[in-house]
Amino acid sequence: MEESLKKYWGFTSFRPFQEEVIQAFLEDRDTLTILPTGGGKSLCFQIPALLKEGLAVVISPLISLMKDQVDSLKEMGIAADYLNSSMTEMEQREVIEKINSKNLKLLYLAPERLNTAAMVKLLQSVALSFVVIDEAHCISEWGHDFREDYRKLGTLKETFGDISVHAFTATATQEVQGDILKMLKLANPKISVASIDRPNLTFRVQPRTHLTRQITDLLKRHQGEPGIIYCIKRTDVDALSEQLIDLGIKNVPYHAGLSDALRKAHHEKFAKEEVDIVVATIAFGMGIDRSNIRFVIHSALPKSIEHYQQETGRAGRDGLPSSCYLFYGSGDFRSWDYLLRGAKNEGVLLEKLKMLYRFCTEPQCRHKALVHYFSQIYAQASCNACDYCLGEVDLIEDALIVSQKIISCVLRVQERFGGNHVAHILKGVATENIERWGHQKLSTFGLIRDQPVSSIRSLIEQLLGQNFLKREPEHATLSVTPLGRQVLRKEITPILAKPFIAVKKKKEIERQRKKIKETQWQEVDGDLFERLRTKRRELATQKRVPAFIIFGDKTLREMAQQKPLTPKAFASVYGVGEKKQEAYAAVFIEVIEEYQRGR
Repeated sequence: MEESLKKYWGFTSFRPFQEEVIQAFLEDRDTLTILPTGGGKSLCFQIPALLKEGLAVVISPLISLMKDQVDSLKEMGIAADYLNSSMTEMEQREVIEKINSKNLKLLYLAPERLNTAAMVKLLQSVALSFVVIDEAHCISEWGHDFREDYRKLGTLKETFGDISVHAFTATATQEVQGDILKMLKLANPKISVASIDRPNLTFRVQPRTHLTRQITDLLKRHQGEPGIIYCIKRTDVDALSEQLIDLGIKNVPYHAGLSDALRKAHHEKFAKEEVDIVVATIAFGMGIDRSNIRFVIHSALPKSIEHYQQETGRAGRDGLPSSCYLFYGSGDFRSWDYLLRGAKNEGVLLEKLKMLYRFCTEPQCRHKALVHYFSQIYAQASCNACDYCLGEVDLIEDALIVSQKIISCVLRVQERFGGNHVAHILKGVATENIERWGHQKLSTFGLIRDQPVSSIRSLIEQLLGQNFLKREPEHATLSVTPLGRQVLRKEITPILAKPFIAVKKKKEIERQRKKIKETQWQEVDGDLFERLRTKRRELATQKRVPAFIIFGDKTLREMAQQKPLTPKAFASVYGVGEKKQEAYAAVFIEVIEEYQRGR
């Protein structure tokens, strides 16, 4: 195991859980493995595929994910390939020939392809080492990406005899884990569940106010760094992408409404580092294996905490510090409520959406909240990696009184009006609508006149997210929940955050962020790193592969720190295996030598 790890991947030690999972593979024992994105799931089945006799079959849901993994394996000198609908007939015949001649160690397939009679017949004709189901949460109706074809994978053991089956996913609640075990009929499996936490990610959640300005402020902070900006709808993607281009910010849009050719072109531009920013719907991401994404911005609510965990998990897969930002508004909930209507597991999805809204609106440690959602324990008092723990969220001291004022106002208008109307009453603004209903005469009129309407709206959203208020989907009217009535009786006190950070505090936070960034780059020659990155991009373009397949940012940073000038020194750099040493030592050493001569 260790020899393969060093020879092909250039690593000298395993990450948590990898070694024990690999051992279970070698013992032909079924497994269920839950590792967070960036935790090294693929290595858990790629190493056993090399060590065991026969062909390993990997079920993967996305063509782009298969391609990136296969390209990466081939670059390391490992015999791997895939079969999918994007290939020509001749390309498919070539792969089938490799299978028949026993010249492959790993074969990637979509579940739809495996469920065809021709594919089953082909695989029954050769010796299989094991079958892996990646993104195994897709098998469960309790999961966030349920796919009907995954359900049919429960017949694997009947179809291929006494073969070990291995399920992998990054996100699975206890209900989903139970479904995976039951549907795949795993026999006495080795179950490995790592902490869902990603300590290298810093989470920040804010109400959406002036979105374009909020996003451009972040892009200035992350200038020159790769990132993804997620939107709910295609029209939002197109509009935001165009706005950023008009402001001189290079990016590409990505959504299902674009042609296949354009989507592929934009995907490749991002993967090859020809462009660093993608504005996308959730159609973009599951197949993205670029390890150096430094930030993920959600311009609106994702569908669930599972989706949020998965989408933010695309940042910092190389283990380096990265940032995740989420901007939310009341309209997001209604947008998803409309889009999810009629889904097979509609009730489950809507409940998950409510839990995500609570995550956004309740001031709390973000890492702790995510870990608790997946029924795990978070022992640390502070994560020091979220807006709450970094002191960027100011709490309202008289939260009980403020909450009572808002809830009372909702009751005074007989639970027949929306948040905007209630906020204007509390502010004491006699709008035309308020005067028409005589609501300027209410005892709650002007009770929070010292706050702007936008701040009062933010407080209302926090009470909604924490289930003290409820919004009726059809007319967006507010009503009071049983929990809200407990607030009026002083039996429970909500936790409310001040909607906006003071200018002085913003400057203090910015200084803190700058200091953290300087510490992260300590002893790394930034100018040399950029030259190495340019060379990596050139090589990736020549080979027509994503840049990360040549080397990840972590490897380039170590090169820029150690400045290796001999093949032996180059081989000691993190992520440099035998094949990559042979292919790239001379090329990158030349870049380092030229840089040092020019200084």
